[in-house]
Amino acid sequence: MNYTKLTAPSYKSLLSDHLKNQNLDQARRVFNEIPFPSVDLYTVMIMGYARMRRLDNALKLFYEMPEKDAVSWNSMIKGCLDCGDLSKAKELFDGMPGKSVVSWTTIMNGFLQFGDVEMAERLFCEMPVRDVAVWNSMIHGYFSNGRVEDAKKLFGVMHCKNVISWTSMIGGLDRIGRTDEALQFFREMMGSGVQPTLTTLVCVVTASANLLRLDLGVQIHGQIVKLGYCFDEFVAASFITLYANCKQMGNSYSIFNESLHKNVVVWTALLTGCGLNCQHEDALRVFRNMLKSGVLPNQSSFTSAFNSCCGLADLDRGKEIQTSAVKLGFETDVFVGNSLIVLYTKCGSINDGVAIFKRIGDKNIVSWNSTIVGCAQHGCGMWALTLFNQMIRAGVEPDEITFTGLLSACSHSGMLQKARCFFEYFSQRKSVEVKLEHYACMVDILARCGELEEAEELIKNMPVQANKTVWLTLLGACTMHCNFDVAERAAKRIEDLDPHCSAAYVLLSNLYASANRWSDVSRIREKMKQSRTVKQPGYSWVT
Repeated sequence: MNYTKLTAPSYKSLLSDHLKNQNLDQARRVFNEIPFPSVDLYTVMIMGYARMRRLDNALKLFYEMPEKDAVSWNSMIKGCLDCGDLSKAKELFDGMPGKSVVSWTTIMNGFLQFGDVEMAERLFCEMPVRDVAVWNSMIHGYFSNGRVEDAKKLFGVMHCKNVISWTSMIGGLDRIGRTDEALQFFREMMGSGVQPTLTTLVCVVTASANLLRLDLGVQIHGQIVKLGYCFDEFVAASFITLYANCKQMGNSYSIFNESLHKNVVVWTALLTGCGLNCQHEDALRVFRNMLKSGVLPNQSSFTSAFNSCCGLADLDRGKEIQTSAVKLGFETDVFVGNSLIVLYTKCGSINDGVAIFKRIGDKNIVSWNSTIVGCAQHGCGMWALTLFNQMIRAGVEPDEITFTGLLSACSHSGMLQKARCFFEYFSQRKSVEVKLEHYACMVDILARCGELEEAEELIKNMPVQANKTVWLTLLGACTMHCNFDVAERAAKRIEDLDPHCSAAYVLLSNLYASANRWSDVSRIREKMKQSRTVKQPGYSWVT
């Protein structure tokens, strides 16, 4: 085809169509036949190369341009950033004549994207002109890099805040779990007279869902309707999640049914909501209907479906869904894989769970913890310890769940000395908070192994007050090892915490009875009568 007689807009439209369809070679053939390509057409072609990750071709064409404008410079800088070449982007920025606010913002965002906050701050301070968009970008970058207090400080000194500034603060705080603060910013925004956008209101709906604030969510629902905003898929999904979190599944179904365009986000919100409310059969029905409607599941859809299979302990249906996940290329996805590990281990297939773990490409802390805990629950203590060693060698930082899993592995496998080593190891790590549950687990291990005095000392030296359950663990072990002294001291501690705890009386009475100390048995029973403590009756599902 002869392209030489086309007009400039026609060239641009033709190039854009080819690039949109990823026909890069065809687009280049068209470009080569243009007699005198304008700066605009060069820029379109450069952006196309960058989007297809062909940075060398983009740079070659950029350097061949007879003249360049600000748009072409900015597009090339952004193309380098999108292709992961920060140093080249900075080199181009430094050599760019007449840098605009967009140029400064683009390179600043690049450094924020790559985690170099200090360099981004330097660029922010060096900017000759900073509009509100630059301030908003810096706030967003602080949140993306975990610098929450810096974001709040920068927001506080902004002279001109717009709705995007406020929305960045609301959404950023909610995403890191500081939802109360997020809602406080929303109240301040409304008090300052700034009108919320639909994006702002959706952020508030999400925050309401996280805090189970049904009242606020309903108010926002009414406000969105009143303002006449389009109830698109993203808004629908947010409200489905809100109502599901607040145990209002009827409302979730109503929103879903009223949704004109049900995309994967809307389907997944309903699927997840059913699972959250333990309506696992309904969740799997939603998943099947989503497939029948022609909507392909995403990562979150599969994760929620596997979680519902786990809730039903239904491995067969889990395997059916796994087949679909493999067909769609999610076999090595870390989040899908993590859900499968939990499903297989809960259903007793620890070997298959470990096999899934090995196939995951980029393992995260959840992958390691799920497999370690699964091995522990199935009595495979040495497997759990081996995985922990591999985890450390892989450079993954263990957390409180890792600690619990390892202590559980030692408990189920009777590895007392290993448990002592782990307890000391984690107690010395500042990154891990040793909690009551870890002390309780260690007490259980010591008590099972007959180290009752050591267990008692550990309880007494805990940084937090031991609860009734910890002392009951020790008392129960005393009955097994016939240790009267520790048992009586443990029973006294339980009595101080809960004078009406029937379990403590029964355990101590049984211990005395095992040694034919009937007078002590009578004394315990009399004490129960005086305190009006009644033994809770056992029951059975078998009739």
